[in-house]
Amino acid sequence: MRRKWSARRLAGVAAVMAAGLGAPAHATEGYVALGFGPIQRGQGGAGVATTGFDAMSGTINPAATATVGRSLSLGMEVFSPSRGYTADGTFFVAPGSHRSNANYFPIPNFAYNTPLASGGVLTFSAYGNGGMNTTYGNFANANCGGGSGVYCGGAAGVDLTQLFLSVAYARKDGALSWGIAPVVAVQAFKAKGLAAFGAISSDPTSLSNNGLDWSYGIGLRAGLIYELSSAVSFGLSAQSKFNMSKFSKYAGLFENGGDFDIPAQVTAGVAVKASPDVTLMLDYQRIFYSGVKSVSNGFVTTAPLGAPGATGFGWDDVDVIKLGVAWQQNDQMTWRAGYAHSSNPLGSEDVTLGLLAPGVVTNHFTLGGSYAASERDSFDFAVEYAPNVKVSGGEVTPGGPTPGRITVDMDQVGVSFGWRRTF
Repeated sequence: MRRKWSARRLAGVAAVMAAGLGAPAHATEGYVALGFGPIQRGQGGAGVATTGFDAMSGTINPAATATVGRSLSLGMEVFSPSRGYTADGTFFVAPGSHRSNANYFPIPNFAYNTPLASGGVLTFSAYGNGGMNTTYGNFANANCGGGSGVYCGGAAGVDLTQLFLSVAYARKDGALSWGIAPVVAVQAFKAKGLAAFGAISSDPTSLSNNGLDWSYGIGLRAGLIYELSSAVSFGLSAQSKFNMSKFSKYAGLFENGGDFDIPAQVTAGVAVKASPDVTLMLDYQRIFYSGVKSVSNGFVTTAPLGAPGATGFGWDDVDVIKLGVAWQQNDQMTWRAGYAHSSNPLGSEDVTLGLLAPGVVTNHFTLGGSYAASERDSFDFAVEYAPNVKVSGGEVTPGGPTPGRITVDMDQVGVSFGWRRTF
């Protein structure tokens, strides 16, 4: 079997999966994914304190794969966010109700776990961490004096995609499992319809409609799981901030000449085996959007777009509580359910640009399961739903605030499925 699944073949599979991960997508905690793979999604993204589920579990906590064994996981999520805005009495933003187009996105994931002779394991994974996408049409805008689109620049929107490629090392020493995962991150971004902001940009030629641009960086995930008893375990996982290369084509849009780093985050949790067949999970996660100025800065009048300290999307840090349960009904069937509640990153004062990235949902309900078709093959599935949330606030134009009101809203539905093979 080792010969069949050679390093070259695994690299080929990872490359194919990584190519698919270029699809744009929203995620659920701002633009950070609720979970990676159908097992995590089925239990509300919880599970930082559990081990032994599958190779993808290392993406939430690198320590989790220490007891997985040789395993391959392939998965796909079909994600459907519905997002838009309503504007009334505005001087700049197009009035009326408008919905973003492009509502279905495929998001694949891949992971392979292989034990080492030394007692540790290596996990290779490729997965989309999140992203944001809006595509508003070239509709009439009475505020433009003959122009059109949300911001008087024609069809408008942004498209951010993030891909993570990692190689993790994990091992179990007594009651302690630990893991560390160097991660390479790749971002792709493009924006259109923002030319009217050129009057307040430090570089109007690098602001909008410049096609796709790429950004690269390296970060680190690390985690541990400690078994307090045979029934209770504690987990802790952290991700460093990724200092990414700049989006040079959008140096006049993002703060500090195109900076768009990936925020740090930390997750802590506990897992309790309420019975031999039932596991309960509780996680707390904090995402530090405040560490990325192009995301967290509010409207700034003292610096033009793209300059150090300039305007960003105005997002706050996000706190997430995740509850999950896994019930092994029998040797073939396991059921999962979950709920996650997150704070809203977008405030009422930042809705003018926030309509480009309305990641405002706060409640997430999930259901999933796994079916063991044989001793080696299992099939996983999950569905997730985030009810509609609205945030309203005043319009802010390149010339300053107006009496206009804007309401952004979003809801989400996702369906995940996957296949696992143990060797």
